[in-house]
Amino acid sequence: MPGFVKQNLAQLFQKIPIEVLSLKEIPAVSITGVQQNSRKVTPGNLFVAQVGDMVDGHKYIPEAIKKGAAAIVGSEALEGKFDVPYIQVSDSRAASAYLSAAFFGFPARQLTVIGVTGTDGKTTTSNLIYNILLQAGYPTGIISTVNAVIGDEILDTGFHVTTPDAPEIQRLLSRMVTAGLRYVVLETTSHGLAQDRVTGCEFDVAVVTNITHEHLDYHGTYEAYRAAKGRLLDYLAETAPKKHGNPRVAVINRDDMSYEYLRQKPVENLVCYGQTSNQATIWSENICFDACGLHFDLVSDTFRLPIVSPLVGDYNVSNILAAAAAAIYGLGIDPPVAARGVAAVHGIPGRMERINLGQKFTALVDFAHTPNALRKALETARRLTKGRVIAVFGSAGLRDREKRHLMAEESARLADISIFTAEDPRTESLDDILAEMAAAAAKVGAEEGISFFRVPDRGDAIRFALQMAKDGDLVIACGKGHEQSMCFGTTEYAWDDRIAMRAALAEFLHQPGPQMPSLPTSRKSA
Repeated sequence: MPGFVKQNLAQLFQKIPIEVLSLKEIPAVSITGVQQNSRKVTPGNLFVAQVGDMVDGHKYIPEAIKKGAAAIVGSEALEGKFDVPYIQVSDSRAASAYLSAAFFGFPARQLTVIGVTGTDGKTTTSNLIYNILLQAGYPTGIISTVNAVIGDEILDTGFHVTTPDAPEIQRLLSRMVTAGLRYVVLETTSHGLAQDRVTGCEFDVAVVTNITHEHLDYHGTYEAYRAAKGRLLDYLAETAPKKHGNPRVAVINRDDMSYEYLRQKPVENLVCYGQTSNQATIWSENICFDACGLHFDLVSDTFRLPIVSPLVGDYNVSNILAAAAAAIYGLGIDPPVAARGVAAVHGIPGRMERINLGQKFTALVDFAHTPNALRKALETARRLTKGRVIAVFGSAGLRDREKRHLMAEESARLADISIFTAEDPRTESLDDILAEMAAAAAKVGAEEGISFFRVPDRGDAIRFALQMAKDGDLVIACGKGHEQSMCFGTTEYAWDDRIAMRAALAEFLHQPGPQMPSLPTSRKSA
């Protein structure tokens, strides 16, 4: 079974498009796996050293060898400095991805791979596609930033949202092949695309939900961020023909500012969707939504179909359109089957998730952590209540700083009360982050102590919001969603907004409930 046998390193290199700079002949070393984290190396592994943003993996080569690495791949000229073979390549990130795929027997070639990326909505869209495929009777797995699902097995993919590394993705794909699955939905982040984590995944369908303001701390400019997302479409052309077919379909958002850029990509089959544009391949009409869900007409030149979904918020119309377009035009699923798959999705963890302990106001937890997502979440919240909207959120440290003032401004405009708090401050000063947000809110006319507050401790901030809530109000905690940790300094502390909200509500209602997660002193970086 792939992944449980030794592979010949020389033979693996013969199967991949990676330029070798050092050796004329790759040694026929037997390896037991591929690792790019020295801490995970076990005897017989191949260790691939990469130069990252914070860490240079070449510095950990001695540690990997000490743990039993049988060979090393890297991008620096270090040949002859170690007791095991060292292979210098032009690109060690791509090498890690291709070597991992080759080690597991290129599992993606035995699957139909649907890639989903975008600033917002990619997890929801991925789950919608996954459920449509299940409704159609297709044996399908999913790898998302929430979890991986292989048959009846659900695997956690990590505390924070990002695409798993290349060896882990290929291992999961291999397990899906072994389990008899034929389709996989793979959620891909911009980091995952830029860092070659999904290289070698042999994509058949590529879906882009939107490309808005996010991760400019890493990518530098919107154009570079957009280009990273656009790589998903580039991968379609690189996929080799598969025995069971390779549709090479790209699905893009006609309403998004990325549309003109993406439509110029050299893809064989381009499908676009839009909420209001009949210039799209597939579009929506007669949109209605309330606290119980939404319904609208799914329309194309050849059909009109009523869609009913338990998902809350009209922005989910776009996610449903994206999923339906991928299923119908990319995978040949009948529209009524797609509609049944959409109706089967009752909620995504941490996405407009209602927390109800019997209180007389609405409490929600949502993942919105970008200006665009926060705006849509608050617009939805406004339409869900006749009372006040009280928003609790922060802005991450060591990430895109421009988001801080944009999100504070959006909340000052759309919420009645904004409570700025901790959200993964990392090694930055939380007080400084909150000061930037407060200044932005004040600049657009909000008044501290009346329409916005600074409460550094996130647990206290949620408590404060609930204490302020009156009958008919709506409290929404944004930014963490399904995540199960929060980073102070360089340490991830256990944290879940949903647990925190339930604990605070239990205190508020004087009834038994879960215990509030504990965090370090929030005013410090810990």
